[in-house]
Amino acid sequence: MPYYVEVILPLALNKTFTYLVSETEFHFIQPGMRIAVPFGKSKIFTAIALELHQNPPSLYEAKEIHQILDEKPIVNQWQLKHWQWIATYYMCSIGEVFRAALPSTLLLESETILSAKQEIVVDDLSLSDDEFLIFEALQHQSSLKINDVIAILNKKNVFPIIQKLIDKNILLLQEEIQEVYKPKLVRYIRIHQNYASNEALSDLLNVIKAKKQSELLLGFFQLQAVERKPISVKQLLEFTSVSSAVLKVLIDKAIFEEYHLIEDRTDFKTDAMDSELILSEAQQKALLEIKKQLTQKDICLLHGVTSSGKTEIYSKLIQESLDTGKQILFLLPEIALTTQLLSRLRKFFGNKVAVFHSKYSNNERVEVWNQVLENSPKAQVVIGARSAMFLPFSNLGLVIVDEEHEQNFKQVDPAPRYHARDAVTVLANFHQAKVVLGSATPSLETYYNTQNNKYGLVELFERYNNVPMPEILLVDLKDKYFRKRMNGHFSDTLLEEITNALSLGEQVILFQNRRGYAPLLECITCGHVPQCPNCDVSLTYHKFKNQLRCHYCGHSIAKPTNCHQCSSVDLITKGFGTEQIELELATLFPNKKIQRMDQDTTRGKFGYEKIIDKFQNREVDILVGTQMLAKGLDFDNVSLVGILNADNMLYFPDFRAFERSYQMMSQVSGRAGRSEKKGKVVIQTYNPNHNTIQQVTHTDYKGMYKEQLYERQIFKYPPFYKLVKITLRHKDFEKVKESSIWLYQVLSQHLQMPVLGPEEPAISKIRNEYIRTIMIKIPETVSPQQTKKTIQKILNSFDVIVQYRSVKLVVNVDVT
Repeated sequence: MPYYVEVILPLALNKTFTYLVSETEFHFIQPGMRIAVPFGKSKIFTAIALELHQNPPSLYEAKEIHQILDEKPIVNQWQLKHWQWIATYYMCSIGEVFRAALPSTLLLESETILSAKQEIVVDDLSLSDDEFLIFEALQHQSSLKINDVIAILNKKNVFPIIQKLIDKNILLLQEEIQEVYKPKLVRYIRIHQNYASNEALSDLLNVIKAKKQSELLLGFFQLQAVERKPISVKQLLEFTSVSSAVLKVLIDKAIFEEYHLIEDRTDFKTDAMDSELILSEAQQKALLEIKKQLTQKDICLLHGVTSSGKTEIYSKLIQESLDTGKQILFLLPEIALTTQLLSRLRKFFGNKVAVFHSKYSNNERVEVWNQVLENSPKAQVVIGARSAMFLPFSNLGLVIVDEEHEQNFKQVDPAPRYHARDAVTVLANFHQAKVVLGSATPSLETYYNTQNNKYGLVELFERYNNVPMPEILLVDLKDKYFRKRMNGHFSDTLLEEITNALSLGEQVILFQNRRGYAPLLECITCGHVPQCPNCDVSLTYHKFKNQLRCHYCGHSIAKPTNCHQCSSVDLITKGFGTEQIELELATLFPNKKIQRMDQDTTRGKFGYEKIIDKFQNREVDILVGTQMLAKGLDFDNVSLVGILNADNMLYFPDFRAFERSYQMMSQVSGRAGRSEKKGKVVIQTYNPNHNTIQQVTHTDYKGMYKEQLYERQIFKYPPFYKLVKITLRHKDFEKVKESSIWLYQVLSQHLQMPVLGPEEPAISKIRNEYIRTIMIKIPETVSPQQTKKTIQKILNSFDVIVQYRSVKLVVNVDVT
């Protein structure tokens, strides 16, 4: 009786695949192990074992597996169950979830290897020059990779030449799997065993006459006496200030010998401080209330105003969970936030805190993965962005989602397009863990769940140490421009407040939610605006690089000196971004240090840390930034926050525009006056009487909630309806149009609910592909899973139509 293993492949395929295994392998393999399997003609992929059985596949003949890559599972049963839930709920394949979940280093790479056939006679004259060069190279070495062939021939397109050699029966192709993950090895140094005895050592000190060599040797003994543990090469060279060349001489003389030890890349060697965390009366009350709510419900929302000390409450909950030996997951919306939170949590929990997000290298992520898998004390508390949810927790006790309202928790591209806040609550349910959601401005859906008694609710409306809420000043830009009281993009009110704050040695944060210098460059003569050739957007001007750039596809050109349409030299910029504000400030406050924080300045691994540390250490007076600034950063010396144009967010074509604007402005305002002194917020707007701006001024969250909830009910939006958006893309405009109409008609016929579209979105072309969208609104009264099954069947039938097969379909569930 043959034995089979069912596997998940890291490909966008909607089913699992069956492979043949021997009886020994059958009894060795466990679900969650990685297995290298052949797929297609010659490729080898890393698959995950899902289950073992003895049922042969009916539609194809099962291939044998290539090799087993693990001795024990690296993915556990909760993860596999969670992956299947994500694939079903978010309408994607389990292979896409698998690829997103595992660090790419654990997905082994298949590389094509070329080797010459043995014992064949080749007529050199029958080969072209390029073919002969490859053949000759293989006479000198046993195999070549594709990149080696490209280097030898100095050509990019080498596949036709390789194919000819295969056709002539000269070359063999084989697929080789390579393990990419390598442990971090650190060089250590010790005295050679020849000098183990005291006599030999004293002779050695007399023999060495060279000053630097003698310094190095004495430095080693000094360190050895103090450290009483292995001494690394780096440590020794730093301590003695001697060059590595001197050390090499001593190694060559067999006085020292070097050896390597594997070091944990994510070990920060921080011990917990003894300082006791003391909560205020309001915080203590909120903590007791959360614990009470969590005895009755699995999820509790902590609705606390900015600077109310939510992090201290989280720390107490973490401590209690640690005392029971459980694992804790702390999710944050922005990588920038992990920097500050990490230093705060390490004060209390020392080296029990691990970090997991995309700015960490693949090898670092694998090490955190392994620590969580082994339930190591080093990773009992994991802080991370949304992808940290995929770690192999086996003993999860508490999940904290801070700033739960943030749209960054939603994955946009590629699939799976999951919402981490919602998906992690399902994971917590599998582990029977408790979930605490925290925000000063909760999302409407979360607050609605608290009003329906689905979630617990704890409110904290008092700032820590009774610090007053900031005073909010509204500046009417229409009036200021009319009275000529504007200097660039700054009103006289804002400039006066900045000057006052700086004169008192306080720091200022300015918010403009648009990067670059200006959103567009316009010709005064003919009105021409340079457009991206690949997308339906104007090019953004970046002054520091003196170029126009598309923020969708990355296309860039040098800033033109004259108009491309009429050759006029009268070009002006319209609108403004963070770069322009930074330059204006440099002119207005030449003696002050100004720093910009946006996507352009935080690209490196430690980009966020450098800027935040500088600002924290008061090396920067004014920090200008985009929405990165709005998220939970805590600076005690900031007394003023300026919002340069509040209207940008209000008039965005999105059903969440007012909710988002309220959240953004409230969060940015919350950065002001976080210590003893009352802070100030200056909001510049053309519409000071707008409801949302008034709600921000009066910190009226409930007013905003009721108003928006009423509109959502009328216009059939969440939380009353679930949204499924289908996007169609293709390079042929007519094909997108025709296919979207067909899909809309079929969906309308089969679904007894609102189906809107096909619509041309505001940006209807990106990367040379035309776009159409269809929106399906699923009411609360209908089963979402049943509806999704119907939609999936229709999408499958769409794929079968030959002329539409090349149209790309993207399904986005719970659009944010």
